[in-house]
Amino acid sequence: MANLHFHYGTMGCSKSAQLLINAYNQNKNGNKTEIIKPKIDNRFGAETVTSRVGISAPAHVMTTLTDWGPMPDTKMVLIDEIQFFSPSDIDHLVHIADNSPVIIMCYGLMVDSNETIFPASRRLIEVGAKLHRMESTCQIPGCMHLATHHLRYDSDGHVVRAGAQIAVGDGMYKSVCRQHFNMLYHGKDRQR
Repeated sequence: MANLHFHYGTMGCSKSAQLLINAYNQNKNGNKTEIIKPKIDNRFGAETVTSRVGISAPAHVMTTLTDWGPMPDTKMVLIDEIQFFSPSDIDHLVHIADNSPVIIMCYGLMVDSNETIFPASRRLIEVGAKLHRMESTCQIPGCMHLATHHLRYDSDGHVVRAGAQIAVGDGMYKSVCRQHFNMLYHGKDRQR
């Protein structure tokens, strides 16, 4: 098994739920785990990873990973919302993965709502993390295509097309397929 993994997908594809299930199963089998989340993610509680399906677990909350190291008896580290960390944090995880038997499982988004890849996600690809795509369907009513993009909405329900890459919040996003992203973000007449 590879020591560094990146489980990615759109919002609502059960990334956090799978992280929590994985931690539960590993701990049940006697393999100690550590769960980490970025400090910026406080949507469902400051010191827990919580899935929309209602399961949660305590987590170590960190702003950076560069000075962190796993406990001596840890077998697996599970990191939620990895996209909110930095490329140097990823390099530190690579060092741990390459120099210890600890398995590191990262979970997060690949791209933001402007079709731009997050720097930490890009770094995971560059360093050769094993990629695992997690799938869900488009949230536009009636569409059953694969959700690949995110639309961000303002308080008036208009699509946001610029601004900060990181805006934490659940209610202002919709996971959509490429076709609906192009239609709603770029306009109906856009040709690709």
